[in-house]
Amino acid sequence: MLIHFGIKDAIDILLVAFFLYEIYLLMKKTGTKAIFLGVLAFIAIWLLVYQVFEMRLMGAILNQFVNIGFILLAIVFQKEIREFLQALGSNKGIKFITKLFKPQGEGRVEDNISYIMPIVMASMDMAKRKEGALIAIQQDIPLDTFIQTGEEINANISTRLIENIFFKNSPLHDGAMIIVGKKIKAAACILPVSQRQDIPKRYGLRHRSALGLSEETDAKVIIVSEETGKISLAYKGQLQSNISAEELQNILITKD
Repeated sequence: MLIHFGIKDAIDILLVAFFLYEIYLLMKKTGTKAIFLGVLAFIAIWLLVYQVFEMRLMGAILNQFVNIGFILLAIVFQKEIREFLQALGSNKGIKFITKLFKPQGEGRVEDNISYIMPIVMASMDMAKRKEGALIAIQQDIPLDTFIQTGEEINANISTRLIENIFFKNSPLHDGAMIIVGKKIKAAACILPVSQRQDIPKRYGLRHRSALGLSEETDAKVIIVSEETGKISLAYKGQLQSNISAEELQNILITKD
């Protein structure tokens, strides 16, 4: 029997390969790569036994494991599934396709600098005075859940306002500031704390909260250390420490 291989089959294979690769990257980032590879190995064995060698008894047993396995995977990877659904709901994929057909001009970069510079300047000023700060900048995934935990401000971004909010005697200095677009949306917000075991002990609650938010969303989170006066940034579950003003500006401007 001849197997007809067409364009749709090629697209089908490429899509499956793409999704598997993206899932692999997600599992690698969250430290569950070994489980993902184990699942792939089990699926390969199941296909060989049930489809290729047609072992009915062994195939029937493995089928039962496969049926139950989907429920178990939903429990084990509930956090990762939540992240995937959040990313899907943020229309990130649609925005990516739009960029392919409508390249962005230079005007948008200059427009970004106009409201990013006050954030950078405030971070540098607070670092010099060793005033702790935690600033989350929303990207594609909405931060509405975390905004509701703080005090809504909805003010234009300015260096002086940021510094005043994080001043030690300010009632809003504890917690995180959340910036959405060109507005300071809220302050004194509560962020999720990362439960990772590989975080160095020198990092305190601010760093762990920044990492926690960056693990659940695509927000860029700035941390100003009250102990060392150094600036760090958490993004996609990774922490960049002791960054300069120029580095911070470039990271905030870059849209990846």
